[in-house]
Amino acid sequence: MRVLADRFIELIKWPVAVYMLLSLPAFVRSVYFFDFSSLKYWALFAGFFMFFISRSMADKDVKTNMQIAAHEVTHAFFALITFHKIKSLRVNPDNSGGEMAFEGSGNWLITIAPYFFPLFGFFAMLGISVYTHYAPSNYILNGILGFFIAYHLDTVASQIHEKQTDLPKVSYKFCAMFLPSANLWAIGSMLAFNSRGWDGVWLYQRLIKSLNLNNWHWVMNFFSNLF
Repeated sequence: MRVLADRFIELIKWPVAVYMLLSLPAFVRSVYFFDFSSLKYWALFAGFFMFFISRSMADKDVKTNMQIAAHEVTHAFFALITFHKIKSLRVNPDNSGGEMAFEGSGNWLITIAPYFFPLFGFFAMLGISVYTHYAPSNYILNGILGFFIAYHLDTVASQIHEKQTDLPKVSYKFCAMFLPSANLWAIGSMLAFNSRGWDGVWLYQRLIKSLNLNNWHWVMNFFSNLF
């Protein structure tokens, strides 16, 4: 199963990159479909800014250690869901980096996952879902989600640099095609969850599909008028 999963993921690598690149206009346009004037989004923005306030007061070593730990745990999470057994997971004592080892050769999704997938935000969404199953929703939950959106953006921004060893493994061309849309997808999904829970996430995916189809029809009509 692990070998089949790796081969399939490697097979779709460049088709996925092309799709994400072509979907970039749809992800940008989707911003206009969120009602940022609602109180849920005001609470989310409050949590967003609270992250940067707390970040400015946090010890530098603690912040770096948490980012490295989150990075390696995200690698491990995607290794597990693609059927790889984790052999080791560690953070260097001097905060210079970390390492996650697993069985098998792996795939590009494991390598690139920390640069687009908000693992802590995803678990926050799961936690909020469990909470709201038993108790009414409140604006504190929206603020928590905003906090983790900010954490994701800050972590990704700090990890993308010329000394990063993961990015050359999948190629810089792939990163340029895939990562912008992948991050917009992740953030858009969290914003959609903020308004309507998991139903909002599914509606957001349908929205992107619809916008892509509209863009495709526009392009086809444009070229048909030219010729």
